[in-house]
Amino acid sequence: MAMDNNGVSPSATPASFSDRPLIKQFTTKEARISLLQKAGAEFIGTFILVFSAAGGPIVNQKFNGAETLLGNAACSGLAAMIAILSLGHISGAHINPAVTFAFAALKHFPWAQVPVYILAQLTGGISAGFLLKLSYHPFMSGGGTVPTASFGQTFLLEVVATFFLMFVITAVATDSRAVGELAGLAIGSTILLDILLIGSSTGGSMNPARTLGPAIAAGRYRGIWIYMVAPPLGAILGAAMYSLIKIKEDLSDGSPQRAKSFSR
Repeated sequence: MAMDNNGVSPSATPASFSDRPLIKQFTTKEARISLLQKAGAEFIGTFILVFSAAGGPIVNQKFNGAETLLGNAACSGLAAMIAILSLGHISGAHINPAVTFAFAALKHFPWAQVPVYILAQLTGGISAGFLLKLSYHPFMSGGGTVPTASFGQTFLLEVVATFFLMFVITAVATDSRAVGELAGLAIGSTILLDILLIGSSTGGSMNPARTLGPAIAAGRYRGIWIYMVAPPLGAILGAAMYSLIKIKEDLSDGSPQRAKSFSR
């Protein structure tokens, strides 16, 4: 869930996990990835995330609580970590329209690529939803994110949870001082924590693609506007807050040079 390379020099703020040494350093030639390849990576990554995030609750419903909330949270967190580690060097592994939108709003990602990324993410989520329906019908309703709290509470919880998530994503994706090798673990753990906190009330979406795919497949749209609006809002707030803190820290030591990252 980091952002894609936007042509920023290595001395400036890193633009994606491909600019950070998650596993190895990539050469300039290897970093020249087409937009189609990036879209393909976003499709696959979002497919993995949504199939896992919705699949856990479906299995939980089918087998009378076998997964539990902790199991459902682990499905989402592990899927995100896997997608980031396997696809981050290709597309940045946003796998979430809210992440892409927030990065673009904070000028960490080119607006020209936003429609392609979001289309790939939504298509991946919808594809995962219909494959789950084919695999687990008639238990598809268990995989949706439907409010059990009031709409106002659900909206607030989704904003706060996505704020937490995007704060962490911005830290590991845009700050050269962060430990890049642990990006997948940090983001996956944040998703797991968020779902433990809000999953019983909102389903723990934090991602429009996570909600839209299963909703279309199951034909259940109750409160869906919340999951289309709250995550982007929370993501923008989270990214903006970390950017604000990072600027203050950079200026506090009076030095124009950035501190070295633990990953470098």
